[in-house]
Amino acid sequence: MKKKIIMGAGILVLLLIIWVVYGLFFATPVSPPATVTYNEAGLEITIDYSQPSKKGRLIFGEESEGALQPYGKYWRLGANAATEISFNKDVTFGGKPVDAGTYRMYAVPGPETFEITLNSETDVFFGVAEPDYDLDVLSIEVPVQKPASTVETFTIGFSSTDKGAIINFTWDQTMFQVPVSVQ
Repeated sequence: MKKKIIMGAGILVLLLIIWVVYGLFFATPVSPPATVTYNEAGLEITIDYSQPSKKGRLIFGEESEGALQPYGKYWRLGANAATEISFNKDVTFGGKPVDAGTYRMYAVPGPETFEITLNSETDVFFGVAEPDYDLDVLSIEVPVQKPASTVETFTIGFSSTDKGAIINFTWDQTMFQVPVSVQ
């Protein structure tokens, strides 16, 4: 009898391990990972994030309205793991200086502005966990704009300027931008 119980428990543990491994390494994620890169005039910027989709939900708004991402609350700028940004040179990010390196990037949305923060805590798998705020490197406020049309999937992209790059963040009826230039 004891042998059957141990064997049954072993089979359950094995099935659990197979399910976890499949989910982590083989299943298509609901919010797929994405990487965007800017590389011009010697400036390289790489952003790793995951792309959630709208799926008929209210994305930004008041918590009482059932918004997926309520105003005034931490948002990892994507889904799954924390969003990370890397710079190969010292840059100004939204007008503030930041050293070359890799940073966790997150936001606190608002109806008129988003607060974007770079944090030195990196390699965070569970991005839903709020960062150690003592490791924040800088915070900037950027105005909210409205894109030409509704954007179903959260997207980060770049556009070039004569001084560097503009990082464009777009999702649903919300767009905001952060200028980046070499110091």
